[in-house]
Amino acid sequence: MGKVVLVTGVARQLGGRFVRRIQREPDVDRVIGVDAVPPEHHLGGAEFLRADIRHPTIGRVLAEQSVDTVVHMDVNGTPLGKRGSRATVKETNVIGTMQLLGACQKTPTVKRLVVKSSTNVYGSAPRDPAIFTETTPPKSLPSGGFAKDVVEVEGYVRGFARRRPDVAVCVLRFANILGPCADSPLAEYFSLPVLPTVLGFDPRLQFVHEDDAIEVLRIASGEPARSTLNSGTFNIAGDGVLLLSQAARRLGRPTLPFFLPSVTWVSSALRSVGFLDFSPEQIRLLTHGRVVETTQMRDTLGFRPRYTTPEAFEDYARSRGPGLLPPETLARTVDRIAALMPAGRGQN
Repeated sequence: MGKVVLVTGVARQLGGRFVRRIQREPDVDRVIGVDAVPPEHHLGGAEFLRADIRHPTIGRVLAEQSVDTVVHMDVNGTPLGKRGSRATVKETNVIGTMQLLGACQKTPTVKRLVVKSSTNVYGSAPRDPAIFTETTPPKSLPSGGFAKDVVEVEGYVRGFARRRPDVAVCVLRFANILGPCADSPLAEYFSLPVLPTVLGFDPRLQFVHEDDAIEVLRIASGEPARSTLNSGTFNIAGDGVLLLSQAARRLGRPTLPFFLPSVTWVSSALRSVGFLDFSPEQIRLLTHGRVVETTQMRDTLGFRPRYTTPEAFEDYARSRGPGLLPPETLARTVDRIAALMPAGRGQN
């Protein structure tokens, strides 16, 4: 018999896409999608079980279905489809992961666990290193929000790995996932008609295309290819970086710089009217940025993204339509202003 794969978080677009993709693997016999709400998209030939991973019933699902591979994708920064609240998201991320890992520990058939994590685990601070490796400790541990959830989730995963050394555990720390179906906080931020920014800062950002996210999840959930190892913790990001100012120009969206205290006030106002989940951790990212090293992703995991960071952003930008300012016109204007400036003006 082939493998039985259980995937959490299938009501989100990324989870649904992964379920449809993993079914095509020749060694996969059954795929079971789990979520607290029914998905609005189809799951192909996969089975759907409506179950909340925050509740102990997930243990019965694993045991009754003889699951051997668990792909935990229900770790997210925003509520699904504007439903729920930040508290609900946190409970699903942290309490749900605890329940799921407890169920995996008690289920002897489970042999592989893949966890969708995030580079948010490193935080964003003014004294951060230029590039984070998988073993670089954060200068300042995240104190709240999704970043803190991820830190707690990974802590529970490490504990599970110690208790079940027979299970192959793979943690994928994704940079910001972008693409036509992206529903992340950063994707919502870039959808604003005018982008609030922090005066005096132009952070470096990394992205991973949602197609590449699906492919690396597929690699992590299967048997490792020759000369590769898909157990451990891996940073996942496209090559290169993009400055926030470059991203704004490519979108054709003007920026509105604020002093840092004012940005905090603006973010509170946007959250209060339900327009955008502009959290403190998001502000830190848009102030200090974050860049991660991906050598282990290539050399150990054996994954090479199809899209670079700029290409992933370009595909996202095309799916969002033109901004207030045509990108080509905005780019030409910026170039003309730069050409008219005296040599050395505006440079550090």
